Amino acid sequence: MYHIARQLLFKLPAETSHNITLKSLKLAQKAHLLSVFTKQASSEPVEVMGLQFPNKVGLAAGLDKNGDYLEGLAGLGFGFVEIGTVTPKPQDGNPLPRLFRLPEAQGIINRMGFNNHGVDHLIENVKAARARGFDGIIGINIGKNAVTPVENALDDYLICLRKAYEHASYITINISSPNTPGLRSLQYGEELDALLSALKAEQTTLSESTGCYVPLAVKVAPDLSSEEIAGISECLVNNKIDALIATNTTLSRDAVQGMQHGDEAGGLSGAPVTQKSTEVIAEFAKQLKGAMPIIGVGGIFNAADARDKINAGASLIQVYSGLIYQGPALITECVAALSDVSVEDHKG
Repeated sequence: MYHIARQLLFKLPAETSHNITLKSLKLAQKAHLLSVFTKQASSEPVEVMGLQFPNKVGLAAGLDKNGDYLEGLAGLGFGFVEIGTVTPKPQDGNPLPRLFRLPEAQGIINRMGFNNHGVDHLIENVKAARARGFDGIIGINIGKNAVTPVENALDDYLICLRKAYEHASYITINISSPNTPGLRSLQYGEELDALLSALKAEQTTLSESTGCYVPLAVKVAPDLSSEEIAGISECLVNNKIDALIATNTTLSRDAVQGMQHGDEAGGLSGAPVTQKSTEVIAEFAKQLKGAMPIIGVGGIFNAADARDKINAGASLIQVYSGLIYQGPALITECVAALSDVSVEDHKG
């Protein structure tokens, strides 16, 4: 059924079909048509970051930037949903077109640029979903506004952290999008240490004032050397970060040379990043030595891909591009494939 719908949707501009799909999902959720997916996705609870996840398969940030479709997406059988990236102020993102499919490679290139309605709008959506009885695990992915100089990025992250803290199950610090100029520079050295130490201090303050500990995760790029991975790992451990999400999209175009849209600017996701993200996860697992859990994301299209991420060292996985190409059946397939896989060695 999904593959028929996909043929029609793929005839439309990528961002148009994206929006149609989400709005249709919301209607299906309101009409109680998603229960079949929830029933198919078996419940194999696992504890990661001190949280009880119904299963190991989550939705990566980027699909639902504003938390408008939380219940519909969770209704597909996800164990957790990560929303955002959200910034302090609303912003339009980059000019259209900014989202491109590469069906030949099962890839997607995006240069969205953190288009979102601002953190206040997202939080209102989360509060409304909770008021309606939604009790699923919600990750809130935070970033900086494009107009904020990178040297002032901490200010934006602090605003979002404070506003999201009491409404998130966990919060992801996104320092790896290639579509916000200068953002990836925050992944390295003194810049990373200064950012994380300040955010960790604020987490401690918020934990004491609210009586609630909300874990902090950091999302990194796949375009990292072994030396860079070692440096990032040391910084994450020193600052007692709660989890690592690996990886974001890649700037590499090796796998899509000569393809239509293959030379578009932006981050490449999907099957072209499958192997690289798994290798990066394995390298981080080697460096971190169980100090914190890893959430594996990047080119998961089937059960084997999901298992590879776990075997590389991930405790949980997230999907996005694979969902676009494979449909909701991918969630059920991955949940079933991971239902008998222990994460005890990786959860930290």
